[in-house]
Amino acid sequence: MIITNNLTKQFGDFTAVDNLSLSVKEGEILCLLGANGAGKSTTINMLLGFLKPTSGAATINGLDVVKNELKTKEFITYIPENLMLYPTLTAIENLDYFSGIAGKKLSTETLIGFLREAGLQEDAFQKRISTFSKGMRQKVGIALALAKDTKVLLLDEPTSGLDPKASNEFGELLQKLKNKGVAVLMATHDLFRAKEVATHIGIMKNGKLRQQFVAEDISLPQLEKAYLDTMNHLEVMS
Repeated sequence: MIITNNLTKQFGDFTAVDNLSLSVKEGEILCLLGANGAGKSTTINMLLGFLKPTSGAATINGLDVVKNELKTKEFITYIPENLMLYPTLTAIENLDYFSGIAGKKLSTETLIGFLREAGLQEDAFQKRISTFSKGMRQKVGIALALAKDTKVLLLDEPTSGLDPKASNEFGELLQKLKNKGVAVLMATHDLFRAKEVATHIGIMKNGKLRQQFVAEDISLPQLEKAYLDTMNHLEVMS
């Protein structure tokens, strides 16, 4: 569903992403770990078509992102660290607007169902987004993924700044989407949450995918050691 093949992005003499090859199939969650500047966000921006690769290729649902930029966006929901919603509109109005842009004309009752499935408390459905916490806004983002029947979910530090309860709730929502066959790529600093939600985990440094694991095959202490080893210049592949 998500495939990159030797994906590279250079800004002048700086290589932000360096020959990155990865794949995320339906019902898989790949968490990319790495420090700031590792290339995680640049990778996501290339998958979204916001940045053009210097070389290599990225495909979404079998379509080349550069050649089919608009079509591939139809399959994607993107939730960044700070999800941009219209602050003066309610949760339902935002969901109606953004799902409409995606070509979905849904009844109010259907929209309410998606907000409910995303775990937003019912007394917030008609409240303006300007009153929402970050965790509540992220739930509206998940509701949008449900409303769009999204095939690919791209997440950039979605749990940053969330309290433990909200972060746990977000992880549970990702499991729901995984069980619906959504392919999820999540850039994060949160080793614990990555171990909790991921099917696969990758560690990036200096634009390269240095290590990759099946999540169930590695314990949290082992993952932490692998991450610290990678940050301390140990360059091995697993």
